[in-house]
Amino acid sequence: MSDGPSVLVVDDEARLADLFAAWLQADWTVETAYDGEEALSKMADSVEVVLLDRRMPGLSGDEVLEQIREAGYDSRVVMVTAVDPDFDIIEMGFDDYLVKPVSKDELVDMVEDVADRSDYESDI
Repeated sequence: MSDGPSVLVVDDEARLADLFAAWLQADWTVETAYDGEEALSKMADSVEVVLLDRRMPGLSGDEVLEQIREAGYDSRVVMVTAVDPDFDIIEMGFDDYLVKPVSKDELVDMVEDVADRSDYESDI
């Protein structure tokens, strides 16, 4: 575990969420949530990046994203999902989108990229 930026990995496929967390834990402090309700309970101002599955039972990733934004959290949100993007995503307030399957390099690069954007915007 690292003292670096905090990442929240949200996916109802526990093995996949745990794999993503394992890939990231060398450079980031990582929390996992296996459904939307758990994700919202783990949200905090310290969470810099959220990796969020769109299709989950109960609260969908889209609904979790909406509640994160309504609550005023300044986290960067990357949708990580098997759903190819369509016009329905235009109005959604996420920062980036990855389509599964995702490699370790893709995931790490994406988290670094959105975390860097967050740092840059904080400096402005």
